[in-house]
Amino acid sequence: MNLPGCYKATVNESETIIEAQPFCSVRSRSETSEPHVLFQGSGRAPHRTELSLVRFENVGLRYGLGPEVLRDLSFLIPAHSFQFLTGPSGAGKTSLLRLLFLSLRPTRGLVNLFGRDVSLLGKDEIADLRKRIGIVLQDFRLLDHMTTYENVALPFRVIGRDESSYRKEVIDLLKWVGLGERMDALPPILSGGEKQRAAIARAVISRPHLLLADEPTGNVDPTLGRRLLRLFIELNKSGTAVVIATHDITLMDQYDARRLVLHQGRLHIYE
Repeated sequence: MNLPGCYKATVNESETIIEAQPFCSVRSRSETSEPHVLFQGSGRAPHRTELSLVRFENVGLRYGLGPEVLRDLSFLIPAHSFQFLTGPSGAGKTSLLRLLFLSLRPTRGLVNLFGRDVSLLGKDEIADLRKRIGIVLQDFRLLDHMTTYENVALPFRVIGRDESSYRKEVIDLLKWVGLGERMDALPPILSGGEKQRAAIARAVISRPHLLLADEPTGNVDPTLGRRLLRLFIELNKSGTAVVIATHDITLMDQYDARRLVLHQGRLHIYE
């Protein structure tokens, strides 16, 4: 399925973010039909019982010889699920995202991703797993020598796809996030909000199985924040599990989804 075909060119901000039928039917990722976006129904993130993508058991994390910043974390992230990760500043949200992205190893406990025990994996195997994860970090990680278009298209270039097969997808997504006029701009001349949107577009363009986002609306205005939340919801409805780390209560109140709350290094889950 061709995800950019599911974007609306314009968004009516009075729309309610609600759920019934997925915005796009869940089909093979190779299909190219262009279905419509629909927001209708009950107003709650879909609850599913499929296999888990992520399993943590009694995980702890410390930096150096310091105290544990995360303690005894045990939880599952089901396939196709949607959750907010929240907690006060310094609670460890970014550290937990780094564990999920395999850029950190736990001090103790079991981390299982996509059915694999992370502690048993070598560098090449970890690199392969990370290809199935999209991540949006607060520092954006855009390449300054590449245009906005080239940064967003990078996941396709890395796997060797011909540009003619993805150019429309990239352009449609850039227009959707409000960067249609900035496709040829280099990151140093983009504003913080524009860099944030480019980083989000790059993370979602290849339709990852798991998407991690660290304060993805922190550098945008509330109107665009609602629009980006819709993008995450639509991606989730097409089959991607989503974890959004945020301290923005207003953002979380817009969509009734599972909440993972970090407090003093421990995780509390509210379904």
